[in-house]
Amino acid sequence: MGEEGDETGFGRGDRIQSIERGFAVLLAFDAERRNPSLIEVATATGLSRPAVRRILLTLQHLGYVEPTGGSHWRLTPRVLTIGQHFSTSSAVITVAEPHMIRLVEQTGESASLSALDGNEVVYLSRVPANRVLSVMATAGTRVPAHPTSMGRVLLAAAPPAFVERYLVDPGLTALTPHTITDPDRFREALEKVRRQGWALVAEERERGLIAASAPIRDRKGEVVAALSTSSSTGRMSPEHVAEYVIPVLTKVARDISADL
Repeated sequence: MGEEGDETGFGRGDRIQSIERGFAVLLAFDAERRNPSLIEVATATGLSRPAVRRILLTLQHLGYVEPTGGSHWRLTPRVLTIGQHFSTSSAVITVAEPHMIRLVEQTGESASLSALDGNEVVYLSRVPANRVLSVMATAGTRVPAHPTSMGRVLLAAAPPAFVERYLVDPGLTALTPHTITDPDRFREALEKVRRQGWALVAEERERGLIAASAPIRDRKGEVVAALSTSSSTGRMSPEHVAEYVIPVLTKVARDISADL
């Protein structure tokens, strides 16, 4: 009998544990642990202190972390090159960005490109509107899938089994009083997205935020990303977005898909 694989199809024997541990240490650096101590990294990862020390020294040798004194560590700018390499090698980002600029010019609102990564939506690229006040998000920003228009588009295209798992873990956590938390209502919302080809979400992720998204498809017709535009409820009503913004959004999304 061979080893049982995980949901990716790989068994434990197919994975290199030292690499898994190395990435666990890198991911321990976040907004709450920008300059963590060795002990804090060990606590966050569940690894022993000697193992964390060896990994940090290896990452220091590679240029990805550096000590700051008192057994504390921080990331170096070199970690940005990992994301940069993804951006330059991703066809959907390269193709989409000129169209996203056009979307911003035609709507006056910001444009974002995102994909589903696990149970979260991750921003791949963003073109902000030319305003002082705008939603703060950059490439790499991660947000929950269920209360966002981007997530609705991506979940609507995901396998039903994946959606059912999502409803259990992480579940439909309420972020505002408007967040859909009932599984049946959420399934209906996804079916509506499939039927009309776009999603419109108002104040479910945060108060005052309204956003619309449309799917980006590859040459096989599979959804590979979501294109979105967002504004504030003080600037636009759902009715205005549906009538004036979504036709432009869906046209640009189709153009990106055609170029792919």
